[in-house]
Amino acid sequence: MLLWSFFGNRLRGIKEVDCVAALQLINHKNAVVLDVREDSEFKSGHVLNAIHIPLGKLNQRLGELAKHKDKPMVVICRSGNRSSSACAALGKQGFEQAYNLAGGVMAWEKAKLPLNK
Repeated sequence: MLLWSFFGNRLRGIKEVDCVAALQLINHKNAVVLDVREDSEFKSGHVLNAIHIPLGKLNQRLGELAKHKDKPMVVICRSGNRSSSACAALGKQGFEQAYNLAGGVMAWEKAKLPLNK
């Protein structure tokens, strides 16, 4: 299962970043953060300035992200699974710089990075 999550994402063309690389994208490349968790999860704590679109509504709300299509985008969920699916969907829509945050918010918190509440 662990091997599939690693190799499966690569086979699907999903780029993963760790927290350090995500911070570099955010701070130096003006990456957009897309949080695909559910409303209650988002309200419990999220990355500052994150755009919130739950995974189940992503296809309906892609228009909201159109202006960010040429920017790097760090996609985040609780553990990295839903954000991986979101990256795959974004890639199919031409978002070539979508990066899945490996480990999601759990990894972010483990790295002692701040969440906005």
